[in-house]
Amino acid sequence: MIKQFKRVIRNSIVLILISISISCISCSKRNEVVGSGAINEGNDPNFKIVVNKDAGMTAFNRKIVVFGIDIYAVSGVEDAKLLHAANVMAQYLDNNEDGVIDNQLVLDKMLENKAFLFMWKSESDLNSINPPSGRLGQDLGNEETIPSFVSNGKMGRFDASLEEVWHIITHAGYSKAYPEIFGENAGTSLTNAMDKARGGSFTSIPSTYPSEAWYTYDDTTCTYDCQATEYFYWAMTSILGAQSNRLSEIQQEWKLNTKEKVSDTDKDIYALLTNSTYKFPTVLPDGTYKR
Repeated sequence: MIKQFKRVIRNSIVLILISISISCISCSKRNEVVGSGAINEGNDPNFKIVVNKDAGMTAFNRKIVVFGIDIYAVSGVEDAKLLHAANVMAQYLDNNEDGVIDNQLVLDKMLENKAFLFMWKSESDLNSINPPSGRLGQDLGNEETIPSFVSNGKMGRFDASLEEVWHIITHAGYSKAYPEIFGENAGTSLTNAMDKARGGSFTSIPSTYPSEAWYTYDDTTCTYDCQATEYFYWAMTSILGAQSNRLSEIQQEWKLNTKEKVSDTDKDIYALLTNSTYKFPTVLPDGTYKR
């Protein structure tokens, strides 16, 4: 994960509002051509890969649109992984898979902020990515996208799409829809809970955390708002079961890797993330939306 680059993308400021039509498109057999390469639309029953012609996003040759949210990919990204990211996005936003967005206000804010996900093949791809101002984005690497993670019993290498897709939903959606509750600045319900989890309020990463802390994020490039985004991710995915087999791998940053540990120890965040008002997902995405 390219943390410093993510900080830049997350701190983009919205300049204009846009209206994007919601789309969940059936596949077809046709190929489209951009430059010298063919675009295969894929065989997904709900989404298709299309040629990308969006202004300012020329580094990406194709994309998928999920409920109006763009997911871009450079040419080296595998079609299967691009489609997987689209399905994870759809499952987070329509968790019961009934075709209706669970929290329309969250999606509206994502559209308002022109939220997007972009997928890269190698770190050098990031050098050519310069999205236009006024868009909030999040990156996801091809190699860190592991479609089999959930179906394999949440064993083996973690599927980073579960993290990065959730980041853009919370950063461009929940934090904007409920700024006093899920805002990433100090004094919100989210960050008050985070400060308890860290054993204090730290505007920058401390040299050592208090011994009682269970959230001990240590990336020094991660500012306070970034730390809130990461905390949101750790708590939500632990409640959903994504971290259940990963304690030895993640405990240097997060110790509450199961729903039970979150509910027993971090009662503030558990109450927030299980509050039906906000219509959070209750089932971990596995990349098989409406299948």
